[in-house]
Amino acid sequence: MSSFTKEVQLPITGMTCAACSARIEKGLKKMGGVQAANVNLALEKATVQYNPEETDVENFIKKIKDLGYDIQSEKVELSIIGMTCAACAARIEKGLKKLDGVNQAFVNLALETANIEYVPTQVTVQDMVKQVEKIGYQAKMKQDFLEDHANYKEREIEKQKGKFVFSLILSIPLLWAMVSHFAFTSFIYLPEMFMNPWVQLALATPVQFVVGKQFYVGAYKALRNGSANMDVLVALGTSAAYFYSLYLTIASIGSGHHTVNLYFETSAVLITLIILGKLFEARAKGRSSDAIKKLMGLQAKTATVLRAGIEVEVPLEEVVVGDILLVKPGEKVPVDGEIIEGRSALDESMITGESVPVDKSLGEPVIGATINKNGFLKIKATKVGKDTALAQIIKVVEEAQGSKAPIQRLADQISGIFVPIVVGIAVVTFLIWYFWVSPGEFAGALEKMIAVLVIACPCALGLATPTSIMAGSGRAAEYGILFKGGEHLEVTHRITTILLDKTGTVTNGKPVLTDVIVEGNFSKDEFLQMVGSAEKQSEHPLAEAIVAGIQQKGYRLVDVFGFEAIPGYGIRATVNGKVVLIGTRKLMRKFQVPFDFSEEKMVALEENGKTAMLVAIDGVFAGIVAVADTVKETSKAAIKKLKEMGLEVIMITGDNTRTAHAIADEVGVNVFIAEVLPEGKADEVKKLQLEGKRVAMVGDGINDAPALAVADIGMAIGTGTDVAMEAADITLMRGDLNSIADAVVMSKKTIHNIKQNLFWAFGYNALGIPVAALGFLAPWLAGAAMAFSSVSVVLNALRLQRVKLHNQ
Repeated sequence: MSSFTKEVQLPITGMTCAACSARIEKGLKKMGGVQAANVNLALEKATVQYNPEETDVENFIKKIKDLGYDIQSEKVELSIIGMTCAACAARIEKGLKKLDGVNQAFVNLALETANIEYVPTQVTVQDMVKQVEKIGYQAKMKQDFLEDHANYKEREIEKQKGKFVFSLILSIPLLWAMVSHFAFTSFIYLPEMFMNPWVQLALATPVQFVVGKQFYVGAYKALRNGSANMDVLVALGTSAAYFYSLYLTIASIGSGHHTVNLYFETSAVLITLIILGKLFEARAKGRSSDAIKKLMGLQAKTATVLRAGIEVEVPLEEVVVGDILLVKPGEKVPVDGEIIEGRSALDESMITGESVPVDKSLGEPVIGATINKNGFLKIKATKVGKDTALAQIIKVVEEAQGSKAPIQRLADQISGIFVPIVVGIAVVTFLIWYFWVSPGEFAGALEKMIAVLVIACPCALGLATPTSIMAGSGRAAEYGILFKGGEHLEVTHRITTILLDKTGTVTNGKPVLTDVIVEGNFSKDEFLQMVGSAEKQSEHPLAEAIVAGIQQKGYRLVDVFGFEAIPGYGIRATVNGKVVLIGTRKLMRKFQVPFDFSEEKMVALEENGKTAMLVAIDGVFAGIVAVADTVKETSKAAIKKLKEMGLEVIMITGDNTRTAHAIADEVGVNVFIAEVLPEGKADEVKKLQLEGKRVAMVGDGINDAPALAVADIGMAIGTGTDVAMEAADITLMRGDLNSIADAVVMSKKTIHNIKQNLFWAFGYNALGIPVAALGFLAPWLAGAAMAFSSVSVVLNALRLQRVKLHNQ
């Protein structure tokens, strides 16, 4: 291998035959920068030799996944301590990616985390921690750090506050002396001692080396690793002002007069303003993670458990699967479970976004953190800890907030080379002023150089994207929309076509009794009692729908004798001494029951997408019962909203064309694709993509998984514990289609917010550096502007937390 070649081994899952390995090998060899690729089916491993200057491991993984396979990798989240700007995050990210076995690494400055995907056979978490420490920062496992995280943040804020107050007290006399220098401020009284250079030195030194120690430490670590960050700029700028002033102070010894052209106030005030900016930034960043705090705050702290027949209140962490829990009215359901006694209405709005309480009874599932409104419940715990629906939601939101949107790459690239360029501009500025503009005026040239160094801080650039992603994904989660990553949050607003699965998405997903037609001399009461009693013995899903519908009408079902299921025809049973037949036309013909006079009614029901069944009692045609998977109440309005937004809406289903046509007409969908098998849905997505459309597939996230994976955006729609979070890019917790429009709107608003932040961050530096270089900006004003820029970016991102989505 040449010096420009690296080799990586990637464990692959999903290969079933030699054709699979050949396909992957061929795909990898086509990639630019790949010099050799060998895929071993027996070892389930790909060995790739490549030029790291042309491509990287992340591209190989993406290629393998695009081909329909996966990598045997794990993910870990580390908390990073000590980052000060975008350059810090970029340096850590670059250092982690250098480790063999690290596939992806995303360092989030706003969250102070590193999300890493790695191959455990090649690298360990301890290796990553050591690498971060080698670069000059601290790293801890997120779960180890989590308990102390809030306290750590508070301690950091208090620490910065203490530094600011200390620095401010010492800087005020220096600022007072500086302000008194101007002719228009000569009326301001100034104690003579503040003009003494030794007094100014005594005031400035603690600010420079006690408060400013963090900048020197950060600059040393950065330079030691061959890079530069904000700390380098601050350390250079303030040190230049301080040590030049120190030189003038020493030079004034024996002169008999006080030197007035000192710049102690420049270094001291700069450090004070930067510390103030960091204080504001820390507080604002704390607010940007409110979504996670709110979600975690939903959890119950304790649970009432039956242990050996005795009610015991235990901490939530001690609840185990199988425990019997008691939930009184007004209490939170502690964990996910199943009702074994009682019935009540539960407020699930905090999980699903559904504002109307949901009635729950024996055998039905309940979700942890929902509120029991009015009845006493006894539940059996089925999921606890990290397996609960709420814990999974928190995990998805954390991953989304910790991920990186593609739009951030430009900012990262610029931040990585920004500081050296700025130092170069600052040096050139000094030389131009000293040799050409104001020859020999060292102090004036120095001042211009310091202003350039300080105004150019890339903090705002580094915070522009992650703070918006945090705020946007967090706000979306409050509406029951879970973006799996920043890249999905960015792509969603570009969608042109919505492909809706019918069953469980447009419709409720389970059949219900819709029509009862009684013929002949039978009463409706007798008809329904007999039909319900007979069908109760059947295990068919349509029979369950008929029985549930009849019981809801209040009819009492009776015992049945001689029940018989006739496959492909229907059922026969004896109810109250009478033989009841329920089934298809074939069943009626088999037992020679005339029904032709009802054929028109049957056809009308079937054309409306309903499944109609004929009923005969003692050999006489008695009527028709029909069931259907009913359309959700909100589907029609939601589809109309999507079309008004300029999106093309297509429905796809495995049902026959007649049923699909009926449902499409009912909800206002003009285009539908019928009689498609689950595995064929992915092919339909690809066809639309080949037409140049950006497709969002919306399904239940389980049998639609192939289509969800192939689509530009996969949306799994569901409620509660049935959410298939792993199958899609976005999970829509609410059970209606309004969430699709909400997701698109939230994506648009978040990307617009990111663009605003990037525009102002770029614009700030593009405008600020020339202004400072031309001498129109005093160093202390540059420091104030730099601090304000970071805070303004964070505050702009926080506006997303106030977004009101239209469909809530």
